[in-house]
Amino acid sequence: MSRFRTRWKRACIYLCLCVFALVGTLTPLEAQGLRSDTIQAWNEYVLLTESRIGRELHSDGGFLVQEFQAATEARAERTAVLSGRLLVLKMKTTLPDRTDLKVPGGMIHHWRGVVFIPGTTVERTLAMVQNPDADAQEDVLEARVLERDGDSLRVFLKLVRSKIVTATYNTEHLVLYRRHGRGQAASRTIATRIAELQDAGTPAEREKLPGRDRGFLWRLNSYWRYQEVEGGVLVECESLTLSRKIPVLVSLFVRPIVEGVAKESMNRTLRSMRERLRDAG
Repeated sequence: MSRFRTRWKRACIYLCLCVFALVGTLTPLEAQGLRSDTIQAWNEYVLLTESRIGRELHSDGGFLVQEFQAATEARAERTAVLSGRLLVLKMKTTLPDRTDLKVPGGMIHHWRGVVFIPGTTVERTLAMVQNPDADAQEDVLEARVLERDGDSLRVFLKLVRSKIVTATYNTEHLVLYRRHGRGQAASRTIATRIAELQDAGTPAEREKLPGRDRGFLWRLNSYWRYQEVEGGVLVECESLTLSRKIPVLVSLFVRPIVEGVAKESMNRTLRSMRERLRDAG
């Protein structure tokens, strides 16, 4: 039985490799690029998500996302995180009537990660994240601050995303930090430019033309919350990414892989943050 399972697992991996290779080499006609109705749906999803985040940040009933869940779920999550677990949870923003928002030609991936960083403070945490260090982040090949104005930053990041297929991007982000009372802070990061690279890491490296990329990463927003608690800081991050729609014929095999890229990136980012602050302490 174990031999059969091993062969079945290998066959599934091989099939996923073949399918993903097919998706990654679709012609421009099949890929169709980023459409205006896709952007419109993304903007609506972002607006609804940011409205909910704004209400939570200014609520008297809590600060972290976990505090706006049912009491039993909130306690279980907090206990798990304070015990050392790093959680990454799938989220979804719906329309006011609780129906799903349709995204023609695209897919929105919405994840929330939460980690406890012992032995630090919110101020120390903000000091680190406002001075990005590419050497300590697995998904960041290069990082530099392009402009700084108080608690606002414009940052360049050279990102790599990998899960069977690897994609590398030149990106620029606007970051805004805000304090919310003693021991609490939040930030909003919006990618203003995302360009996929061809032949990354070689002398022939160049940016692909808009609409000629593979559509793995069209948009990227992240929303962070930092709360000081006894013994350290709780860090939460919500990540929204937009990618192209997967053809129906291969969706069953490829969709879990594509969705897993953002989840694993979140996991690596939070783990790296925890390790860097521990080392600094």
